Amino acid sequence: MSSNDFTPNEPFKRLFFALPCDGAQTKAISRWRSDLKLRGGRPVPAANFHLTLMFLGDVGVSQLPAITEAAARLRPLAASPSIVLDQLQVWRRSQALVLVPEYPQAAFLRWVYELQQAMLPLGFAVDPREFQPHVTLLRDYRGEVPEAPLGTEFHLSAREFVLYESYKGKYEPLAQWPLAEAPVKIERHRPLVHPFGL
Repeated sequence: MSSNDFTPNEPFKRLFFALPCDGAQTKAISRWRSDLKLRGGRPVPAANFHLTLMFLGDVGVSQLPAITEAAARLRPLAASPSIVLDQLQVWRRSQALVLVPEYPQAAFLRWVYELQQAMLPLGFAVDPREFQPHVTLLRDYRGEVPEAPLGTEFHLSAREFVLYESYKGKYEPLAQWPLAEAPVKIERHRPLVHPFGL
């Protein structure tokens, strides 16, 4: 999804938009992942937990002002979404073990679509695959979907969305904007069940 509108000699940054996980969410997910006693794969550092909204790729620094201006013009949601991560899945193509919501909120999905559309005029193509919110737990994972305790769920209650730079394995926030006008609204859904591996 990267734009190629920069010269070979221009400095660039590897960028993506995401929702951050706060400290309590990060600790809870990390502790739960450890309790699963998973074999194989590379655990994502807890400090890197996030929910990706859109990957931009290698971007010339001259494009940063246009990106941040377009993001700032996005209309916030009426209320902050509480994204309930309650399903484990194995994504075979990307070899990743991920946490996903069984019931993503429609308003949130529409907002992500608006973010993607805002980036189109800047040369960033939308991934042809359907957007699926997720938090990656392990990379290079080739196992099956692990058993997990029934009733496990994590509420990712984001109040802002962030433009991150990926640099040497660390994710550095470059800018952030309000995600919604109102406080987080918690919604309850069905508990986690053991899904079939993809």
